[in-house]
Amino acid sequence: MIDGVKIKKLEKISDERGSILHMIRKDDPDFKQFGEIYFSTIYPGVVKGWHLHTEMVLNYAVVTGMIKLVLFDDRKDSHTHGELMELYIGEDNYSLVTIPQNVWNGFKGIGTKTAIVANCSTLPHDPKEIKRMDPLKNDVINYVWEIKFK
Repeated sequence: MIDGVKIKKLEKISDERGSILHMIRKDDPDFKQFGEIYFSTIYPGVVKGWHLHTEMVLNYAVVTGMIKLVLFDDRKDSHTHGELMELYIGEDNYSLVTIPQNVWNGFKGIGTKTAIVANCSTLPHDPKEIKRMDPLKNDVINYVWEIKFK
């Protein structure tokens, strides 16, 4: 587990009319502040990443489809420096993942349908506080995005 990352199982309420998918409330213990909420779609097999935010905290929940979310701790002062974390979240594991500042993250669409990732961030998007890195070729994170057969 990477220091500062939080995972919370979320509630889904379903009946014959459809479903309610809770995500985050201002009275949740981990809620900091509201910056913006946006939705990102990702097609099966596609990778979005790597990126990190220097000031913003991310709160991801996948409302449809599934993703493999991968986190990497490159913070020199962290006791989990150098650790990698894989999470599978979405319809089959509806969860809220809180990612602190300066933790690299990326995700891959898995399964057979487009996934929709919701992010309720603590700040509005600011291109000056985001860092990006190629998900396949870089000098920081040695990660293979292909399926691992176990």
